[in-house]
Amino acid sequence: MKIIDIKDIVRKDVPIYYKRFYKGILAAEIMDKIQEVPVEFIIEHKPTGDLDIKITLGETVDYPLAPLLKELRNYIADLDETRKLPL
Repeated sequence: MKIIDIKDIVRKDVPIYYKRFYKGILAAEIMDKIQEVPVEFIIEHKPTGDLDIKITLGETVDYPLAPLLKELRNYIADLDETRKLPL
C-alpha cells in the first residue's frame, strides 16, 4: 500500500481557530491497483502543541484500515509541515 496523493484538497470555513477541516480525493496504490476514495480530515492543534488528525473515508477500501490510516496521518502531517495544504 502506498499513498500517491490527495487531489482537489479544499478547506472548509469554520469559526473554530484551532481546527482545520479539509476534504479531497485520496489516490492510493493498493494491491497493484490505483484506487481513488473521497476523504475528509480534521487537523486539530492540541493545547500541548501536538497535532491530532482525524480521518473519514467516504468509501470502503479493500485493505486493512489501521495501516492505511497510519500512513495517511503521516502523509497529511507532512503536507501540513511543508505548508502544502490550502489556507
